[in-house]
Amino acid sequence: MDKYIDKLTELVLEYGPKLIGAIIVLVIGLQIIKLITKAISKMLDKKNTDPSLSSFLKSLTSILLKLMLVISVMGMAGIEMTSFIAVLGAAGLAVGMALSGTLQNFAGGVMLLIFKPFKVGDYIEAQGYAGIVSEIQLFNTIIKTLDNKVVIIPNGGLSSSSMVNYSAEELRRVDWTFGIAYGDDVDKAKAVIRKLIEADDRILKEPEPFTAVSELADSSVNFVVRVWVKNEDYWGVFFDMNEAVYKTFDKEGLNIPYPQMDVHIQNN
Repeated sequence: MDKYIDKLTELVLEYGPKLIGAIIVLVIGLQIIKLITKAISKMLDKKNTDPSLSSFLKSLTSILLKLMLVISVMGMAGIEMTSFIAVLGAAGLAVGMALSGTLQNFAGGVMLLIFKPFKVGDYIEAQGYAGIVSEIQLFNTIIKTLDNKVVIIPNGGLSSSSMVNYSAEELRRVDWTFGIAYGDDVDKAKAVIRKLIEADDRILKEPEPFTAVSELADSSVNFVVRVWVKNEDYWGVFFDMNEAVYKTFDKEGLNIPYPQMDVHIQNN
């Protein structure tokens, strides 16, 4: 019995101070990690970081710091950590290789949430799809097409390929090409188009609307018309002007031609 008591005393004297020191470091370290996490949270809030990204960054920071703290505390307690770290590194490598696609999407999601090339509510075109962004997640971005289809796009490809954001700017330019028949009055056609533009309050005066003859085509004299509108008025102005030009040209005696071919037959 004395032998066991002596052995126990020896272990306490050898490892007791280390264990007490490790516990003290653990308690103090956890408090410091809390302070660091709070500081990061305040910094992210000041920068108006996306809530989902902010929550993830805080959790990731807390987990990494706690993992480092636990490894340090175990080392202080006298536990051999070399093998443990090697196993942990090998496991991390294996998991990373197995989840390479998922990690790529995750990294893409983080990049999208940090740099914000688009936001919820924007109309974008990417990866062969166009629609309104309804949700930006860490792994996927969800958009709704104009015919109400839900499209889920992985963030990996979305963050590393071309993308068009139609809602990024306040103003958009509307372009049309209108044609009249050869022999019709070009000046009259331009005057009619300018009158229709002036009648639409949604069309901005600055930048100034532009109208010009753009092409002498096979069956028509084509006009290019360019005006600037607010982003939300784009489609309304586009469709309304098409209808107004068609009706007004007809009333003014201006013909909108369609492709046609004259065939001359000669009898020898």
